[in-house]
Amino acid sequence: MSREEKSIDISSRKVVALRDVKEAAAQGASRILVAENCVVTPSARDFLAQNKIALGNGAKGSAAESAAAPAGAAAPASTPPAVVRAPANPRLFTTPEAEAIKKEMCAVGRKLWLRQFVDGNGGNISYRIGPNEVLCTPTLVSKYDLTPEDLCLVDLEGNQLAGTKPRTSEIFLHLEIYKEVPEAKATVHCHPPHATAYAITGRVPPNLVIPEFEVFIGKVAISPYETPGTAAFAQTVLPYVKQHNTVLLANHGIVCWADTVTHAEWYAEVLETYCWTLMLASQLGAPISYISEQKGSDLLAIKKRLGLPDIRFDTSRLKECQLADLEVPSSIALAPTPCDGCACKPPQSDMEALVKSVTDAVMETIGAN
Repeated sequence: MSREEKSIDISSRKVVALRDVKEAAAQGASRILVAENCVVTPSARDFLAQNKIALGNGAKGSAAESAAAPAGAAAPASTPPAVVRAPANPRLFTTPEAEAIKKEMCAVGRKLWLRQFVDGNGGNISYRIGPNEVLCTPTLVSKYDLTPEDLCLVDLEGNQLAGTKPRTSEIFLHLEIYKEVPEAKATVHCHPPHATAYAITGRVPPNLVIPEFEVFIGKVAISPYETPGTAAFAQTVLPYVKQHNTVLLANHGIVCWADTVTHAEWYAEVLETYCWTLMLASQLGAPISYISEQKGSDLLAIKKRLGLPDIRFDTSRLKECQLADLEVPSSIALAPTPCDGCACKPPQSDMEALVKSVTDAVMETIGAN
């Protein structure tokens, strides 16, 4: 059998790394069959693309079995139709528009580092420059040190089209947002400490405290934890991105999307400052003063005029997503509102512990007086 016809099945592996695909290529494979839910590392995907080796499903109902089916046989009813995208255009990487956006991305990267929203080589930035083309930051480069020459161009499947450095391994998070939200043009992922503190405690900040936060961010969602860089991690934000422009990533950081890279970075700043301010206010020993529901409705109207998303615009969910949604008068950390079918709702024992801790603190204060 020639290389053009040879398939190698490695579907027994849960993780397919660069070494695995190189071994299959050395055996003359033109197609590698993997398990449906396995993790294929970014470096392995890049190697497959560069060597024109196809990736198929080695599970039951795999691409190999489909190839053996009689000509003209109908596809199974459960098989989703393939998404047809325009061919990617690598030449966009060197256009004047791309050069201007690259400079903006580098400037934003430096702001993130100076604000201590990233450390080491953490965080990533991207911009959708074409229907199937996305500029992004490389892996293993500090955002402070970014230069336009460091940046990469990928398609919506994560295949690198241009750039001398390997693209970030977390690009799939950005690409899922672009696929789900057509109006999203830029995405920033970073790890601001105060916002991340909420993410690692499984809580979200309350609403109706500061007007700017209500208008530009509003309700914040929190996605369940998955290993960064994997397809599962990228998909954790899908239940939220249509009705939120900012999501806390459990035990990880935050992700923001907007119409420009600068605006996405603004949202990160607004969220971080808000979380920081709430924590400072909680140390003053006085209850937080909240904006009234009526005044909050005025802010929501401003937000709607600006074309920014908010889950509170969905009247079908108005009851479970009220403007303030406060559980305890003095609380600065609320349990996130669960989305249908997601696993982000905290255990009841956590809620009971939160209520008990607040009650004990109130009773202790009363007793001291």
